[in-house]
Amino acid sequence: MLHCLANQGCGECSVRSSQHVNVMVVLRKRRKWSDEYVQYGFTCITERDGSERPIGMICNAKLSNSSLAPAKLKEHFLKLHGDGEYKNTTLAEFKVKRARFDERPTLPALGFVPVSKPILTASYEVAYLIAKQGKPHTIGETLVKSAALKMANLILGTAAEGKLSQIPLSNDTVSDRIEDMSKDILAQVVADLISSPAKFSLQLDESTDVANLSQLTVFVRYVKDDMIKEDFLFCKPLTTTTKAADVKKLVDDFFRDNNLSWDMVSAVCTDGTPVMLGRNSGFGALVKADAPHIIVTHCILHRHALATKTLPPKMAEVLKTVVECVNYVRNSALRHRIFSELCKEMGSEFEVLLYHSNVRWLSRGQVLNRVFAMRVELALLLQEHQHCHADCFKDPEFILILAYMADIFAALNHLNQQMQGGGVNIIEAEEHLKAFQKKLTLWKRRTENNNFANFPLLDNCVNISVSTELKQTIATHLDELAKSLDRYFPTRESYPAWVRQPFTFAVETADVNDEYLDEIIEIQQSQVQQQLFRTTTLSTFWCRQMDKYSIIAKKALDFFIPFVTTYLCEQSFSTMLDIKTKKRNRLFCENDMRVALAKVKPHISEQVSQRQQQKSH
Repeated sequence: MLHCLANQGCGECSVRSSQHVNVMVVLRKRRKWSDEYVQYGFTCITERDGSERPIGMICNAKLSNSSLAPAKLKEHFLKLHGDGEYKNTTLAEFKVKRARFDERPTLPALGFVPVSKPILTASYEVAYLIAKQGKPHTIGETLVKSAALKMANLILGTAAEGKLSQIPLSNDTVSDRIEDMSKDILAQVVADLISSPAKFSLQLDESTDVANLSQLTVFVRYVKDDMIKEDFLFCKPLTTTTKAADVKKLVDDFFRDNNLSWDMVSAVCTDGTPVMLGRNSGFGALVKADAPHIIVTHCILHRHALATKTLPPKMAEVLKTVVECVNYVRNSALRHRIFSELCKEMGSEFEVLLYHSNVRWLSRGQVLNRVFAMRVELALLLQEHQHCHADCFKDPEFILILAYMADIFAALNHLNQQMQGGGVNIIEAEEHLKAFQKKLTLWKRRTENNNFANFPLLDNCVNISVSTELKQTIATHLDELAKSLDRYFPTRESYPAWVRQPFTFAVETADVNDEYLDEIIEIQQSQVQQQLFRTTTLSTFWCRQMDKYSIIAKKALDFFIPFVTTYLCEQSFSTMLDIKTKKRNRLFCENDMRVALAKVKPHISEQVSQRQQQKSH
């Protein structure tokens, strides 16, 4: 027969073959459940292979998939229950019975055991802790569960160990739990953005992960419950190119999927790369083309780092020499060990030199301070190895320049740190910058008068006199630094006085046509508002005016809602490095990052309830 089929042989064989194939198709066909079958006293369960099987609600009989036919189910009902109490039961009554039947512990008796609520809750809670710490998903089963079972057995006994062993913590389970919590967190944040009484702002930045995949991270700042809050929004890969149009499309797609729009955004803060801030085709230009009202700003921390790169030739040469000496020691494991032992023998405060990195904001100040503190030990090592820069650390002028540079960059690092962190607004950042710029003028005048009190390391070099030429070099650097800061932070119209001090603001000095003056007067005459102003932060005070004085409050919040740095994005990249390692380079890290970084907590109880409902159906 096979020969005939292959060669399209005799008709009899062809007929028999087609009949055989039809029979096989029928045998393989799976019957589907219909809700109409409830009238015969049956409900349905699904096996692991996907096949549906009827189970009797009256007798608990579990039939095969082939019995999913009205005639067979009706025959079973009439034969066994047709003359009993269910003879005249209506379809509606059977549906009620089915709902109750599904809730009863019938399925466990048949081998279908749902996870109980405490066990499911424990699984979510452990997954939440794993995600918060950025640990691999496998740690739940390989370490957490094993350790918990061991402790339970030793302290509480085998009964407690048996209960804990039921908690599902496999790799796939932990991944599913983290995904559920991530979706819940995102839904909460999006709902808060939609219901926010004021427009929200964004900060975004792009970085490359361990798999050389470009990741775009976005954070959001918004008003909720009379407070300004910051939270993680999303982290998505740029799978091909990283052009401004690609970044814009990624954000547009996210907005569309979550019912958000650019009309709800007040400001965007990013770094100064051409992709982000290109004048004609950068991301900021594309955003403003769609929404001209949006303010696009360059991160203050990045601008600060760029402004401080200006150095006179002598200081640039000292910095170059210091970096070469540090690299000479650190690039050799043997020299590094010898130097550490030398520092121990000499009782040095430190034992390790720090690498210099241009992309790290605080690197120069930290490297210079460490080298100055270990200059004696470093000079000995360089002299023993006959290094070309060994004599530099014997040069008094070199030591004085090194001391000054360590001092000035320590001051610049302190300014940078004042503008770091969450919650920083433009008012606070400008105050720190203006104060530092005015200090530079004062420090220059003091230096010219041989007063080095603002440079403690330089001032402590009492055995070395500062030459006139060096004082002029220091004064030149301070002057250039002040000009560079002025260039990167041009003087802008200062924020209105009523924003910072609404109760001492003289209304008479403002434009009489300003619509917010009436509300300012009402606020100034309110004793309740004065008490609130004294007991809360400035941003919280203005948030609480949204209901009663919405015009003036929205105008004030324009200074508090916009981001001024991309600090949160930079911080999130460190978290990404912990989550997406070489061993987990294919991980889609957004869910883990959201759970790890989000300040909003997931509704675990709701997730557990949803899971149980899915199991029951």
